[in-house]
Amino acid sequence: MALAYAPSLETTPVRIAPRYEHFIGGRWVGSTGGETFATVNPANEEVLAQVAAGTADDVDRAVAAARTAYERSWRPMRPADRAKYLYRIARAITERSRELAVLETKDGGKPIKESRDFDVVQAAAHFFYYAGWADKLRYAIHGATDPAPVGVVGSIVPWNFPLLMAAWKLAPALACGNTVVLKPAETTPLTALLLAEICEEADLPPGVVNVVTGDGRTGAALVGHPGVDKIAFTGSTEVGKIIQRTVAGTGKRLTLELGGKAANIVFADAPLDQAVEGVVNGIYFNQGHVCCAGSRLLVQESVHDALVEKLAARIETLRLGDPLDKNTDIGAINSAAQHAKITELVRSGIDEGAVLHEQSCALPARGWYHRASFFTGVSQAHRIAREEIFGPVLAIMTFRTADEAIEKANNTPYGLSAGVWTDKGAKSMYVAQRLRAGVVWCSTFNQFDPSSPFGGYRESGFGREGGVAGLRPYLSA
Repeated sequence: MALAYAPSLETTPVRIAPRYEHFIGGRWVGSTGGETFATVNPANEEVLAQVAAGTADDVDRAVAAARTAYERSWRPMRPADRAKYLYRIARAITERSRELAVLETKDGGKPIKESRDFDVVQAAAHFFYYAGWADKLRYAIHGATDPAPVGVVGSIVPWNFPLLMAAWKLAPALACGNTVVLKPAETTPLTALLLAEICEEADLPPGVVNVVTGDGRTGAALVGHPGVDKIAFTGSTEVGKIIQRTVAGTGKRLTLELGGKAANIVFADAPLDQAVEGVVNGIYFNQGHVCCAGSRLLVQESVHDALVEKLAARIETLRLGDPLDKNTDIGAINSAAQHAKITELVRSGIDEGAVLHEQSCALPARGWYHRASFFTGVSQAHRIAREEIFGPVLAIMTFRTADEAIEKANNTPYGLSAGVWTDKGAKSMYVAQRLRAGVVWCSTFNQFDPSSPFGGYRESGFGREGGVAGLRPYLSA
């Protein structure tokens, strides 16, 4: 059974308004349609606030404000002065880190220790990093002495890392001299709106950053708007394909960071205890709501039983419960729809003959939760081995040779990330160079840094975010 422990709840006060409007042209304005939608705490299913539902007219207002700011203030501004604004935003994120973390956890369901120690820290780090690049762009593109910004950027971010994904897109876009219309996910809009408030307090010129909230219709209006020069999207592969078809032939630039089905490969010579910790971090971090999650575990046959035994014991120690509890390891699933998808795919794994292992803890009476789980006896034909579950569910398969592991790892339409566990450096390099994935971690997993590029291939999208490579999609020369 799971270990008993005394809860330690986060007590940082956070003011959540009963209603939120769009942030357009430096002002808070209501939707032209007058409609709102509820954003819900997934840990207890309680409504947190009503949020403006964006219309095509709202998007049009935001794009016009972004265009005006681009032409009159932001593009003409000295790059060193643009950098000062990014530094201000970075410092404000740091100063309000506890508030942002609590809001991220309440709106999204992730454990407070992850919001506090990862999401907010990484968001500030990206603004600090790209602030340093703002006056050095001639070094970002070989042969370009005066790189030009793209123009107005439409950024659409997902619900799994709403604050961090906003920072990933805003920071490089602003550093390059672009203006932005940001559309956060409808289930997690609150930290994007608080980030808009931070931009306002930093005296960012009106219209440089605009936030329009809404559902897929709002995002579609942004993607299809003729005044937008570039779309930066992070989300599902299905929506990414729709966006790619929409912008085809329009001249809009596009970067897509989509789904994944990453293979985490463990060889017999790997230190198993260390590898198990990497496996746990690779799939149960943020309830598995991670596009680069190591959701397929490939284990060399000779250590399969030993690793499964260690993993089964380890997940019993994971604490599932209130995301605001600082001891919680597994928080709430983001929405009822996502919980239903995870449940359906787990049922398919059982029906297709795989063996389900899950932690034995009780689930909270309210909210959407799913125990940390893994399957053994999985074949590559099983849906749980092919489809992105986006939850705390792992599919375990075996291999005998390195080449077999590589073949199985690459047997997927995705190509975002992978992991390799071995104590042989030459073997790590041999395998990593043959994996068709944008990011390959060796003897670790889910390690990120603002200076390191991130992105995928095939149905995981194209383009890179982070590092110098993350600047290039926002520059026209």
